[in-house]
Amino acid sequence: MSGSDDHTTKTIRTPSTETIVTAKGTASTRTPMWKKILRDPQAAITLSILAAIFILGALTPLIAPHGPNEADLGMVNAPVGTPGYLLGADESGRDILSRMLHSINTAGISALLGTTVALIVGVAAGLVGGYFGRATQSITEWLFALIMTLPGVLLLIILMPITGGDYRWTMLIFGVLLAPGIYRIVRNLVLGVKNELYVDAARVSGLGNVRILARHVLSIVRGPIIIATAFMAGTAINVQSGLAFLGVGSKEIPSFGAMISSGFRNLYIAPTQFLWPSLLLGVITASFVLLGNALRDTLEGSKPKAAKGGVGQRVVAEPAATADTAAEEDVILAISDLGIAYPGVDGELNEVVRGVDLTLKPGDVLGLVGESGSGKSQTAFSTLGVLPPEAVITSGSIRFDGRELLGLDDRQMSALRGSDIAYIPQEPMSNLDPTFRVGAQLVEGVRAATNVSRKEAKSRVIALLDRCGIPDPQRTFSSYPHEISGGMAQRVLIAGAVASRPRLLIADEPTTALDVTVQAEILDLLRDLQDELGMAILLVTHDFGVVADICDRIAVMKTGEIVEKGSAEAIFGDPRHDYTRMLLGSILDEDTVRTDPPATAEEGAS
Repeated sequence: MSGSDDHTTKTIRTPSTETIVTAKGTASTRTPMWKKILRDPQAAITLSILAAIFILGALTPLIAPHGPNEADLGMVNAPVGTPGYLLGADESGRDILSRMLHSINTAGISALLGTTVALIVGVAAGLVGGYFGRATQSITEWLFALIMTLPGVLLLIILMPITGGDYRWTMLIFGVLLAPGIYRIVRNLVLGVKNELYVDAARVSGLGNVRILARHVLSIVRGPIIIATAFMAGTAINVQSGLAFLGVGSKEIPSFGAMISSGFRNLYIAPTQFLWPSLLLGVITASFVLLGNALRDTLEGSKPKAAKGGVGQRVVAEPAATADTAAEEDVILAISDLGIAYPGVDGELNEVVRGVDLTLKPGDVLGLVGESGSGKSQTAFSTLGVLPPEAVITSGSIRFDGRELLGLDDRQMSALRGSDIAYIPQEPMSNLDPTFRVGAQLVEGVRAATNVSRKEAKSRVIALLDRCGIPDPQRTFSSYPHEISGGMAQRVLIAGAVASRPRLLIADEPTTALDVTVQAEILDLLRDLQDELGMAILLVTHDFGVVADICDRIAVMKTGEIVEKGSAEAIFGDPRHDYTRMLLGSILDEDTVRTDPPATAEEGAS
């Protein structure tokens, strides 16, 4: 495919980067994850602080002026600045600076042991429990629920005779106590991805379960695991310090907890003895917490809140001028220069819709056509005001009957949705609540849109069900969604959408989940209702057959842009854009499909 609008890309991967080369020859490099993390000021600062502290700990044997337990009775409670004792000495005459440096290593080993055990146990059990059958899941769930009931710190104190007071054994046991948190995170994520099509494809291709878990599943859950690791490291350091503060463990091991305990006992004599280890422990703990928050924002992507006046979307540009379209009094919907973007993991906006211009008049049926991912539904959702919270309106204007929709709050949009603007979703069975009867859901929608009594709403709904071609409206009204067919469910949704006699109906792939016969009936129904009510219809679809059946005009959308617009006759008769010709060329030739099969030898002989 060629043309100025061609957005063909080629991806070149190297071990550290991924370069995307566009058709025009320009190249853009996808930033590696570690660079994205370092670009976050919070992550960069906290990583720098932690790196500096633990590097000092690693260099302790070279830079510490004294041993951790080297005592000088002549230096008991020596003040800050004493020669050879920069931060003073404690109640036993030990150098506070030297003990703090050695305590860094104790804290680092505690974090390493605790988080390593938690990750090994929690990740392995979470992968197994989430991926395999119900019996395995029940066993792992019961086991980790039992571990969670154990009183952690109390158990570590009780096991002190077994660990011999060695903080390393204590942290190994504490790692097992931390594992349930990791297990639940991993298990829940695995349950969400194990039935994805790419996992099924790997299974069908002959890959074993271990390789599938390691290659296809673990890569999906690693982000939350990395985030949890930062928090667990801080927790392990705090628990070890807390136990040392209580006197649990060897007195010969330097640790922040033991130093704080000693300083606390000597608080009124030399208060700075308590201050220095407390400050350093607080800096380490706070850095791990802030690093975890920064990793969460980077790896999971930031989700900006809707700006004031936004409904599920953030507006960062003033509405574009729409003088030409607004001047036409009979235009019911005017979309001008619409741009929609989403933030990436690095915070930069990725535009998915750009420069969209559409107009509808009362009675128009406009088909918005394009392949999946072209931006059709995003355009429709922006009109309804139901874009996800992270969506950003970068430019443009959406005017309904001369009224600007961008920037309206939820209350103002709710007054339009369901009454003046209605919506028919795709996959009808997924859009009916299985716990309520069909009639109850429709009556609720009618009353919300029209403010009529329950009795009147019920009468209107039953009449609409009958008008929509449902053979037994009363029975359907009293049925649950699972008791009706897909075609009938689609008719139910159409009845609910037109109950308030809307002026604009947005239909998002309304026939995708239906067979050909029911599809034709639904299109006939929409056409009849459109004639009766005089409403405008914006039909979002990828099916040119549906467009040919019902639409007056067509707008073809590709990668977020409108590439061609015109009447249905002009688009089908003389498509101008290569992309439009490609879409039309992909339609099956009915003459070829429906040609009678060649006669067999036996049939020819007869």
